[in-house]
Amino acid sequence: MTNHIRSYVLRSGRMSEAQKRSYRELSRYIIPFNQDNQEKADFEQAFGNQNPLTVEIGFGMGTTTALIAEKNPLNNYLGIEVYKPGIGRLLWEIERRRLNNIRIVEYDAVEVVEKMLREEAVSAFHIFFPDPWPKKRHHKRRLVKRPFTDLLASRLKPGAYIYLATDWADYGGWALRELEATPGLRNVYPGFAESQIWRPETGFERKGLDKSHEIKELYFIKTDN
Repeated sequence: MTNHIRSYVLRSGRMSEAQKRSYRELSRYIIPFNQDNQEKADFEQAFGNQNPLTVEIGFGMGTTTALIAEKNPLNNYLGIEVYKPGIGRLLWEIERRRLNNIRIVEYDAVEVVEKMLREEAVSAFHIFFPDPWPKKRHHKRRLVKRPFTDLLASRLKPGAYIYLATDWADYGGWALRELEATPGLRNVYPGFAESQIWRPETGFERKGLDKSHEIKELYFIKTDN
């Protein structure tokens, strides 16, 4: 899947001084992506334990990631992001909240999942408010589609889940069809999911609600066969 169409555009947002300092001084929380190394990453070594691993794809500014990790100290969280100000902000949150259960990979999520994650090693994938690419000619850039969903399913442990939230109804319907067509995944709900009470509201979500967008959520689990 190396030659896939990228689902994001690199944004050059300004970093605050605090974000710059965090990015510069807290690099120990960033796991480098080694393009020449085909070995899967050893996340148990990276975290120093064997706790369940949740992978969040595209964590934005990272506040939601930090809140979830803070409330679940016995779970490990791997955040994948390419937006430097967001990475700097999450590193700042890690330091401020004294979190030791978050690590970050600054690289394209498709390649990280494909090349760094072992099969049946992940307890959850969180995909909160991915870029919806609303224009029809850009739908090919949408992240949640096969064969990427097949790749996600292969990395999940049996009984583990994928949790998606979007404020674009069209993207919600698209993702629902793609996930339902993915072998090894089962929808926990008859259609869209109920909002999980443990998920904090994100900044993208607030912006969507301010525009009267309807939040669509999906919750699929990996079956045993």
